[in-house]
Amino acid sequence: MKIEEEIKQVKFKSSHQKAVINLLFTAGWLQGQQQNFFKPFGITNQQFNILRILKGQHPKTISGTEIKSRMLDRNSDVSRLLERLAAKGFINKQTCPKDKRAADVSITTAGLDLLSELDKKQKQIDAVLRLSDKEAEELSNLLDKGRG
Repeated sequence: MKIEEEIKQVKFKSSHQKAVINLLFTAGWLQGQQQNFFKPFGITNQQFNILRILKGQHPKTISGTEIKSRMLDRNSDVSRLLERLAAKGFINKQTCPKDKRAADVSITTAGLDLLSELDKKQKQIDAVLRLSDKEAEELSNLLDKGRG
């Protein structure tokens, strides 16, 4: 469906304004699609992002500050997200010996198992945008260009 139909607005000040509005609307829509995808697994988009970061570090630990700097949503409350992931058994948190205020974080076997299960269903979430591989690459390049 066209953005004009989605938001019931037919006039835009410019094609750039329309593109920005369409991008923001689509980002929100995509987040909703991902929420629905992750819900049966008991995690959120942000928690999935953290688990992927930790998998990339595995078997090394990483600080909460470094996790935050790598997240897609940098406004996330990383401390709260880490507590929830630890409570579910997906991560380990240990006090950093060099800085008692910081924590060293690593992914557990349960966390790796969850990501493995999600990897098997990756095509489902990838197909949400209904783009070919070429179109997805094109879109990614345009978004990179837009950010400069």
